[in-house]
Amino acid sequence: MAGIVESLVKSVVSAALSEVLKKAGIKRATRRGKRQARDPDGRFKPSPSPKRVKARKQVSKRRTAAARSKQRSL
Repeated sequence: MAGIVESLVKSVVSAALSEVLKKAGIKRATRRGKRQARDPDGRFKPSPSPKRVKARKQVSKRRTAAARSKQRSL
């Protein structure tokens, strides 16, 4: 009788654990790497370097009188 109860408890516990562990995983699509281009010889081509974007000149922003007085009071 004890063997039957023990096997029943084991099966219920294992089923519950497997159910919980199945749902615990993060469901997110895996990221796939991009395929590299090859030249006719079969070697990998170096990827083209991106074009540089020229930096813009910084423009100084003049403070208003209210902003200057607020800064002075702090």
